[in-house]
Amino acid sequence: MNNTDTLAQRVVETLKRKHCTLATAESCTGGLLASRITDVSGASEVFGYGWVVYANEAKMSQLGVEPHLLENYGAVSEQVAQAMAAGARCIAKSDYALALTGIAGPNGGTPAKPVGTVFIALATPEEVLVKKYFFQGKRWEIKQNASAAALEMIL
Repeated sequence: MNNTDTLAQRVVETLKRKHCTLATAESCTGGLLASRITDVSGASEVFGYGWVVYANEAKMSQLGVEPHLLENYGAVSEQVAQAMAAGARCIAKSDYALALTGIAGPNGGTPAKPVGTVFIALATPEEVLVKKYFFQGKRWEIKQNASAAALEMIL
């Protein structure tokens, strides 16, 4: 995206107005969410940390995701998204954290978790909310739609 990304701009402006900070933890979007945020001038006032944790080992070593969550539920799960967001918020000492994990395709889908399945988690000072999405389209479309859904979730 570019600096005309009004959704990311609204998120940055809202966080600034509320004097809040945000961290991100991304798997399937590969840093696209952080890129959209940092494309906004002044984002450094609210955004300090972003992780791309594509491998399970990275989820564990960087964000403290417990191995049993990955073993029992898989990387693409509500439980792992929740742990990623909670870990990012804790490590960054931010007010909020967004985490995304999913299957952008075109390969990797299963009947239980088809291509386009994405879990987005929002860690707040009170709780961690998780939403499950099923996006359609090509890999880049799924990534774009998932990052947009994450931005909408924090708004």
